[in-house]
Amino acid sequence: MLYKFKSRAAADLIMLEAHGRQLLQIMGKSPDDPHGIVTVAQIPDAIAALQAAVQRDDALRAQSDASQDDEHDGDDAQTPRDTVSLRQRAAPFIEMLRRSQAEDRDVVW
Repeated sequence: MLYKFKSRAAADLIMLEAHGRQLLQIMGKSPDDPHGIVTVAQIPDAIAALQAAVQRDDALRAQSDASQDDEHDGDDAQTPRDTVSLRQRAAPFIEMLRRSQAEDRDVVW
């Protein structure tokens, strides 16, 4: 399943179910509903929740990277990170929310 987020202030944003579900849960929305809305009044809190989650994820990644560096100290061959961070996944959605807020439009899915 895919999530398709829509706003009259931005282009549609399509996400895989797991990623869309994660963002909805962070914002306090129920991912079990196939359709929902982030109203203009809810957008500031949604942006704040997403940004806080991104900061927590960045801190966990930095801590993980530091511990991996300690384990591989002296190794020339380091494994590259092959995952996409929450920051990268949330950025387009946060931008959609900001544009929607600026134009006084809701975001639906």
